[in-house]
Amino acid sequence: MKESTVDVILHPVRMRIIQCLINQQLTAQQLKEQLPDIPQATLYRNIKKLVDGKIIHIIEEIPNRGTVEKVYSIQNPNKSLIGPEEINRLSKDEQMGLFIKFMANLMREYEQYLQQDEIDFAADGVTFRQASIYLSDKEFADFVQGLVQVFSKVINNKPSKERTRRTIGTIIIPDK
Repeated sequence: MKESTVDVILHPVRMRIIQCLINQQLTAQQLKEQLPDIPQATLYRNIKKLVDGKIIHIIEEIPNRGTVEKVYSIQNPNKSLIGPEEINRLSKDEQMGLFIKFMANLMREYEQYLQQDEIDFAADGVTFRQASIYLSDKEFADFVQGLVQVFSKVINNKPSKERTRRTIGTIIIPDK
């Protein structure tokens, strides 16, 4: 049985590959350097799944010492996200499964953070909170647009010695 786009994207390793390829074009070797904790065979297997699922694609093939090095990019930035049409086609059980996978990915990242020998929550900026806010439809649209603007200021930052990778998850649940 063929995996749905949702299942392809929400695999923890594949989500990390997609995150690396946002606004970047990388070879498998460059991905390996950015994701050193992922075994090479696992990385290649998951790159293939993303290519087969048309989430990422090969944009260039470079001859390199008798082999061909492939350069990967996100096929369509909107394809790396689960669109409203696909989400609306999911049953309630599938919706819950999707949400559980999302939460599991966040939990995995937090668990990896906690595995470090030395942790300084305040210095590392670790935080999570929940807030209920009351907004009209217009206020909500403005709020979401503001979030998009804030994220757009930093989403193109490239990894460097001075930068720490930080995961930010957003969940919006209306009370209707």
